[in-house]
Amino acid sequence: MIFTKPLLLGHRGSPHQAKENTLESFRRALEAGLDGLELDLHRTRDGVLAIYHDFELEGQAIASLDWPTLQQRAPWMPRLEQVFELAQEFPQAWLNLELKSQPGPSDGREALLVQALQAWPGRARAWISSFDPLALIRLHRLKVGVPLALLYSEPEMEELLTCLPLQGAHPEFVLLNPARVAQLKAKGLFVATWTVNRASTARELLDWGVDGIIGDLPQELLAARR
Repeated sequence: MIFTKPLLLGHRGSPHQAKENTLESFRRALEAGLDGLELDLHRTRDGVLAIYHDFELEGQAIASLDWPTLQQRAPWMPRLEQVFELAQEFPQAWLNLELKSQPGPSDGREALLVQALQAWPGRARAWISSFDPLALIRLHRLKVGVPLALLYSEPEMEELLTCLPLQGAHPEFVLLNPARVAQLKAKGLFVATWTVNRASTARELLDWGVDGIIGDLPQELLAARR
């Protein structure tokens, strides 16, 4: 995956300006001038891909709730198709879709995501990341057709990078230094890091050669580029 410039992505949109992982938050990030969005995906009981970070809402697993119930309890929560519609208004915007999943048997969320992406004309502007290596393997086997990246905050997870069908590595920024960035890129991986909220840190990471930075504050990320 080759970008013409390092990407600056809004972490769940612009969460200090609007509720995170909402259409308003996403719009704020894109209107501020960021290159794209990072957002979180869950599968509901009735097979909807809902945008939400945590595995539970009000003490109940998202996977155990149907979409009408979620709409009643959290009317601000969008579904993936709505984000695709918003992205069509910003034809240069990239989407980093984080598939929320836990190792174990699949509930079909990978297949649903493949289906949704295949139906979206803008899929060339998307990639998928996950902390769950099994989900990434399933997506690859389903021929998802977009790049895959492993998310991690523990350095031991890097042992999996050569075992998985990946194009990207998404380590937490505290794990990186110039040598580590160079090593990851030497493996042919694009490197995006999170959650960076200071311009000085973002500028340093850009100097090291990262391909993407995910943060909560658009103005800090944009200041690093300037």
